[in-house]
Amino acid sequence: MEIRPTTDEDRDVFVDTAHAAFGLFPETPVEGGGLWWSALEMDRCVLALTADGRPVGTAAAHPFELTLPGETLVPAPGVTAVGVLPSHRRQGVLSAMMRHQLTELRTRGEFLSVLLASEAPIYGRFGYGPATYTGRLTVQRHKAALDVPRAHGTADAPATGSVEVLRRAECGEILEEVYDRYRRAQPGALSRPHRWWALRAGQPPISPAPRYIAVHRDADGVPDGYASYSLGEKQTLTVDETITTDDAVFTALARFVLGHDLVSQVVFKHVPPQHPLRWQLTDFRAAEVGGDTDWLWVRLLDVPRALTARGWFTDGELVLAVDDPFLDWHGRYLLTVRDGKAECVPTGREPDLSLDVRDLGSLYLGGTAPSTLVRAGHIRAHRPDAATRADALFRTDRSPHCLHWF
Repeated sequence: MEIRPTTDEDRDVFVDTAHAAFGLFPETPVEGGGLWWSALEMDRCVLALTADGRPVGTAAAHPFELTLPGETLVPAPGVTAVGVLPSHRRQGVLSAMMRHQLTELRTRGEFLSVLLASEAPIYGRFGYGPATYTGRLTVQRHKAALDVPRAHGTADAPATGSVEVLRRAECGEILEEVYDRYRRAQPGALSRPHRWWALRAGQPPISPAPRYIAVHRDADGVPDGYASYSLGEKQTLTVDETITTDDAVFTALARFVLGHDLVSQVVFKHVPPQHPLRWQLTDFRAAEVGGDTDWLWVRLLDVPRALTARGWFTDGELVLAVDDPFLDWHGRYLLTVRDGKAECVPTGREPDLSLDVRDLGSLYLGGTAPSTLVRAGHIRAHRPDAATRADALFRTDRSPHCLHWF
């Protein structure tokens, strides 16, 4: 078997092979989406070929930026289009492609990669761990009254500004600009390169699917948030995504869609865990929580570089013994945090925690507490206080969240 990088001349073969791996055809519409493969950059794709040159597997990586805790932006290859023809599964093709890709990424100087897992059991064995989570809120329209306290003058204060309804085709630049400001401030968020917007590649509101956009403008008329939505069967209004870093603006957009006429229920997709909207409803039970799932998976390729890149919010130190069985390496590191900055160096000291690189990926953005993985048996704590100290150290000022699909 040969694994080789692709060129622009390979695009049709790559796309056909990737679709065949999932039993689809290139003309099969992605649900609510456009031609997602148009955003692929062929010099970042690989094909797996049999000895006689037949393509049997694909893998690709988009050049994204990831926002880390502390609002640090770092390169993050977004692994996608990973598939093996049904006739060649369980023959080592997937493992060979993943090892080739991870080795190539590390050679390029990348210290992490990310993906969305089509099936949860697949990618842990390659060192990826779930790092952000998302869910869905379904609110019955007749119970949708909001009771938002206004006494504290902070995030719960009413937003000043206005909401304007536009068609998707009328506001492409607004969406791109507002999303870019949002993703730079939101830990766990990925960039949406301009080519994605220009090619309309992906899911709404990037795609050509018809959508209305509720654009919120501040008191000076500057767009500072939006909600992409459509009205479907059974009078259900579905919000694809609500983009803003201001809780008061989110509340204003939620109030707008919850007040829409001829609607029986409103479904908010991609709501981060512990979002305050549920608490703002007069009837706490009016919002049904569902679709709780993992979203962004993180894989560390260089532990010291990754841990020193993100921001930290508590001083302290830990010794981490990290295993990477897939790439066959082991390291023991002293992580020391002072004044929001970390140093991470090899050490011979006895470890506080022993863990797999996939579990360190889950901890990395602050969306998973170390103590949770200790209790689950994934991480071994060698001292009674190790999990508590790790929880305090990996805590972030804002929960990570990602809603970009790729």
